[in-house]
Amino acid sequence: MSEKIALIGAGAMGGAIGTRLLETGNSLTVFDLDTARVDALVAQGAVAAASAAEASRDVDFVITSLNASRIVGLAAFGKDGVADTAKPGTVIIDMSSIEPDATRKFAKMAAERNLAWVDSPLSGGAPKALIGELTLMAGGEAKDVERAHVALKHVASNYTHMGPSGAGQTTKLINQVLCGLGFMAVAEATQLALDAGVDAEKIPQALKGGRADSALLQEYLPRFATKDYRRTGRIDNMVKDLNMVNDLARQTGTSMPMTALCTEIHRMLTAAGLGGEDQAAVMEFFSGAKEEIET
Repeated sequence: MSEKIALIGAGAMGGAIGTRLLETGNSLTVFDLDTARVDALVAQGAVAAASAAEASRDVDFVITSLNASRIVGLAAFGKDGVADTAKPGTVIIDMSSIEPDATRKFAKMAAERNLAWVDSPLSGGAPKALIGELTLMAGGEAKDVERAHVALKHVASNYTHMGPSGAGQTTKLINQVLCGLGFMAVAEATQLALDAGVDAEKIPQALKGGRADSALLQEYLPRFATKDYRRTGRIDNMVKDLNMVNDLARQTGTSMPMTALCTEIHRMLTAAGLGGEDQAAVMEFFSGAKEEIET
């Protein structure tokens, strides 16, 4: 059955989500300030909208894929925002990565307007979105999370209700701790393999099925070994998420020394001009440091 969906935000991640929704037969209206991004989805069958409000008129689901809570708030509740035109009962599905506190505020604002809010951040990136295999962690009322799955089943193979509003975003931050530290560990191990003269590109096969194996190892170690930095994500987005992790750790009194170090390394890479590069470019921290020592 075709669903009527609005998409607000058509960047690398939103664009991949939009492409998948169109390929699976859904009706999609899209808004983004970057008209080139909108045009790319229109070429695939989407309908362009001049504002978030226009996109959200007469749809059942509104998906937001944006970079910060301030932008999400403006898109949803600002001038010409989703709430201006969304019909009662519309499910707003925020697939952005934002603060849990902001999510809880937005959920309350949505409820006051007779709208449903589900925070459903993701893991897997654009490649997984395109084949419908995202991992989604959802927060919100159980009935709303269940309704949201009607739209999200097209892009996700793993969809888990984690609890009330904000629980999805909290789980995403936990995911980012594991990913951020994992990227650093795999990059560091790759550099050791290269320095020791081992064929680094064979390591994923050699370790497959063992305790050190992971999806991250299998996907990224070959990329680290060859410095393949084709963009599927951005270092500065990881910085944003790790900053939120550290804020949450302060709120909860959780000691996270390894995450603090990982955050600082990512900040250093951003300061060095690599913020817009793919996460694979963390390899530059290790290979670059070695080159400086050798010279």
